[in-house]
Amino acid sequence: MAATRYRRFLKLCEEWPRDETKKGRDLGTFLRQRVASAFREGENTQISDPEKCDQMYESLARINSNVYKEKFPRAKDTSFTGVTVEECRMLLATGNMQQTDDEKKGLWKTLMERFSSKPEDGPPEKTEKSEKQ
Repeated sequence: MAATRYRRFLKLCEEWPRDETKKGRDLGTFLRQRVASAFREGENTQISDPEKCDQMYESLARINSNVYKEKFPRAKDTSFTGVTVEECRMLLATGNMQQTDDEKKGLWKTLMERFSSKPEDGPPEKTEKSEKQ
């Protein structure tokens, strides 16, 4: 039965699309790595929890075959922001995410410099209390 499970997962990996625009964050690539790790001995791998393994496969197979997309159709092909699927893909591409991270780092660095700068050495400012003494 382990061989059958292994073959089913391999078939699922073959069918699962890869998104080359999401290097290091692609679900298809992650799935392939997890299957390779879980089935280190291929068809001879001993499955410690066959029921959990089968549940995982069934869940992934439902996602891959768009069961929920068909069961709960959307009125529009946009998100609540009005961004289309293609625009969302473009925004989430690795290159754009890195650019966004760089911009955040620039903003973060600016804020840190602004709020963590030490006052220049000089005489302490007078307060009301020190003036009355």
